[in-house]
Amino acid sequence: MQSSPLPVYSRLPLRCNLPPLLEALQRIPAAAWQGHFNSAYYQGNWSGVALISAEDAPLPLAPGLGAPRRSAWWQNEPAWHEVLGNFQRSLRSARLLCLGPGSTIHEHCDHDLGQPDSDLRLHIPLLSPPGVEFLLDGLQVPMQPGECWFLDLSRPHRVSNSSSLPRIHLVLDCLPQAWLLQAIAQGQATTPALQTSAAVQAFERMRQCIAEDVGLAQRLRTLTDAGEFIEATLRIGEELRLEFSAADVRAAMRQGKSDWSALWRA
Repeated sequence: MQSSPLPVYSRLPLRCNLPPLLEALQRIPAAAWQGHFNSAYYQGNWSGVALISAEDAPLPLAPGLGAPRRSAWWQNEPAWHEVLGNFQRSLRSARLLCLGPGSTIHEHCDHDLGQPDSDLRLHIPLLSPPGVEFLLDGLQVPMQPGECWFLDLSRPHRVSNSSSLPRIHLVLDCLPQAWLLQAIAQGQATTPALQTSAAVQAFERMRQCIAEDVGLAQRLRTLTDAGEFIEATLRIGEELRLEFSAADVRAAMRQGKSDWSALWRA
């Protein structure tokens, strides 16, 4: 039982031996990667390979309530045994998740997480090229390859990969055991702060321009359809030479930042 509330994020005091993991990653056959079952959650290519999954999971990448079962394909790969051995008997599932170039995971909340005694989700970036943005509560998580992060993904989060390379994370669901809770608490002292992404900064500058320009604001107030509103906002951004995405606009509308959502609701 958790004795105190968990932080929203923490970089654990744990570094993985990255080179052997990257070598093992290259030995995974291309055919082993399966499209993510939550097809409505993403655009582009989001796929994965299961190392450990619940024995009653309907699909290898899907959650389940049964005992954890280790896939046979990686049992002769020491690198995976070494990294997973760091988590003792707490592992409930372990997946490699790949977000392809130019792909996005839409903003969503994983409602099965964040509850008392629910599993704790950890991310270990293996490949994370420049151009990848992982936003939690609208702020970028500065995860680097080889690090291990706890993230409260019951909160709004989204990912974009604007690079020409894949982004691959090892994603672990763990029981909230005492040693892991202690590691999460200990890691907070050295965890870097979340950052405002370049796209969010550009969107905020555009929003300020609209607040100061009656003509621009009027162009949006006349729109009653959300899709048309988003498209018009993107066009204004292009005119102002500010780069952000439709996901940034949708997130701002959902979060109701300042008077932004009121422009459309007016």
